[in-house]
Amino acid sequence: MNTKSIIKLCRPNQWVKNLFVMLPLFFSGNILNGQLAIDALVALLSFCLASSAIYCLNDYIDADADRQHPIKCHRPVASGEIGKSTCILLMSVLSLASVGILFVLPTSSMQNSAIVIGAYLVMNYAYCFNLKRVALVDVVIISIGFVLRVVIGGTSTSIFISHWIIIMTFLLALFLSLSKRRDDIMLFQQTGKKMRHNIDRYNLEFMNQATTLVATVMLVSYIMYTVSPEVVMRFNSNLVYVSSIFVLIGLLRYIQLAVVFTNSGSPTRILLRDRFIQLCLMGWIMTFALIIYF
Repeated sequence: MNTKSIIKLCRPNQWVKNLFVMLPLFFSGNILNGQLAIDALVALLSFCLASSAIYCLNDYIDADADRQHPIKCHRPVASGEIGKSTCILLMSVLSLASVGILFVLPTSSMQNSAIVIGAYLVMNYAYCFNLKRVALVDVVIISIGFVLRVVIGGTSTSIFISHWIIIMTFLLALFLSLSKRRDDIMLFQQTGKKMRHNIDRYNLEFMNQATTLVATVMLVSYIMYTVSPEVVMRFNSNLVYVSSIFVLIGLLRYIQLAVVFTNSGSPTRILLRDRFIQLCLMGWIMTFALIIYF
């Protein structure tokens, strides 16, 4: 065991998902507010520690199954780089640290954030031990986890969270989770190996219809959001709808990667490597940045 293996076990490359914590700060127009930014960054760090704790637990439980996977077999626990006892110890330390760090800033908002982190940990403990074996429940729990990232971003800064951001976050996370399951099904069809316990509860036809349904609902909901009178009034602009162009193109690109190139197994890897997706995301962010801050 070495430091590199421990870092690999914590999967810091997956921390990019935790940037959802910063969304309330960005959309409220307070991204340049020093104190609120510090509060949000503390919450972000807390979520990074909590998510790494869950990765440790997941790798501990799935070590035997991961050894059968062409990519996951290289994970530290599955490959034998890190022992199971060390993995559990690290998981415990990270879990406690994720809650404890929120008390560095002893405010009521941080105490509320600690409750959110606690809920995230408990939910994902249950997910790792049993709920991930229940079809549909597994992807819903992952999606709720992203919603909790947004919630802690709001509670840590005392920023109001609209129902729109909750709906959009849940739908986006659900779409990505279903796409990831679709990749597992493709792998199962190619190798005959079950990489997930509930893989036989899904099939390719269902996943195609489910991802299309969720993508459609998400796009329609997003367009409704951009033209909503309350949103136009909040941003003092009737140009919010322009951002829907990037959402549509980004969705089409992701569907292309999933269906044409069968490459939707890791949303994080796609975000970090696919230039098309990155340009769509940058365009979306810049559109809101211009509307909110200029």
